[in-house]
Amino acid sequence: MTMLRIPSLLLVVSCLGLAGCDEKLSSIAGPTPTLEPTFASIQRDIFQTTDVAGRTACVTCHTNVGRNPAGGFNLVGDAYNQVLAPSSRKAGAIRVIPGDPANSYLLHKLKANADIVGVRMPQNGPPYLTDGQIRIMERWIEIGAPNN
Repeated sequence: MTMLRIPSLLLVVSCLGLAGCDEKLSSIAGPTPTLEPTFASIQRDIFQTTDVAGRTACVTCHTNVGRNPAGGFNLVGDAYNQVLAPSSRKAGAIRVIPGDPANSYLLHKLKANADIVGVRMPQNGPPYLTDGQIRIMERWIEIGAPNN
């Protein structure tokens, strides 16, 4: 009986530890206090909303409503598939590679890594995303970039 309790206890502790990681991430969300490492939250709080720090919503430029989306990257409608697609500006770059934030080009654009084509996003920044907002997006990619 005790043998069965130990693995169960370890499973519960592991789950609480993972939940605690995301709990800590929410405390660093800065101007988007409800931001969570889920696609639904990123879409709502980052892509579609101007935050209280004044960073403009991504859909200001990345929309097909009344215009061609900047960089061919449309975040209105089927944004999830757009996020997982290859970059139209940098050959061989994939915007988001599930499980691989280090090689996800979207993060490179948000951080202004040296390998980007063009400028840091948002183009009209500063303000840019905070380190905490970017870390929450990295966490979503780390856990496989699920469409939830």
